[in-house]
Amino acid sequence: MSDRINPPTPDSPDAEQPFISHLIELRNRLIRSIAAVGVVFLVLSIYPGPSGLFDILSHPLIAHLPKGSTMIAIGVISPFVVPIKVTLLVAFMIALPVVLYQIWAFVAPGLYAHEKRLVLPLIVSSTLLFYLGVAFCYFFVFGRLFTFIQGFAPKVITAAPDIEAYLSFMLTMFLAFGAAFEVPVVLMVLVRFGVVTVEQLRSWRSYFIVGAFIIAAIVTPPDVISQSSLAVSMILLFEIGIFAAKYLARYSAAPPDDEKDAETSAS
Repeated sequence: MSDRINPPTPDSPDAEQPFISHLIELRNRLIRSIAAVGVVFLVLSIYPGPSGLFDILSHPLIAHLPKGSTMIAIGVISPFVVPIKVTLLVAFMIALPVVLYQIWAFVAPGLYAHEKRLVLPLIVSSTLLFYLGVAFCYFFVFGRLFTFIQGFAPKVITAAPDIEAYLSFMLTMFLAFGAAFEVPVVLMVLVRFGVVTVEQLRSWRSYFIVGAFIIAAIVTPPDVISQSSLAVSMILLFEIGIFAAKYLARYSAAPPDDEKDAETSAS
């Protein structure tokens, strides 16, 4: 009764408690995310090890180099630092579902039930699509890209790529294709929250096709293979996103006002 007569002011200790509890919750979620990445990093450091993992990721390039050619390290500590960076990158990618779950668990208490039904499928689908984009880049694009480069290069040139340059190239390509494969998720979120409609997306199809090739030309190397692979993938995923957005709008529709009020009062 006294709380109703004298509600806590913004400067009172009682008003600070929810904010502090949110900070503690955020800290705990960050610690768990970092711990997940750290555990995976330790496992990968034991097997296959940083050097073994770098050998796996550099295989598409090594397989297409001229016979007798190898990669080089220009920096003094590059043979040590680059494999560690690669291991950390792969550890983060493997632990990505745990990181995304911690983000979802942090924001879930403030969501309605129908919104929770939306978030978890989006997290799962975005993770799988990111993995699919990286796998598509590694198993399909890299092989054809390096074959094209070696076939185009003059015969008098002996290729000896630097490992740091390859790491930067690999990271750029993985992020580009991983992000490109998130197009359906982005479209579903935009349609679900009323930013755009499915009809508008369909009317923008021709503009997106042009934009896909422009984006591919900016984020990928200046070759036909990688640019066309990224652009065509984005266009196909755009069509998938339109179909999925139409379905998701019905699946995660908000309940009637009376149910929504009941959810609010229950929370």
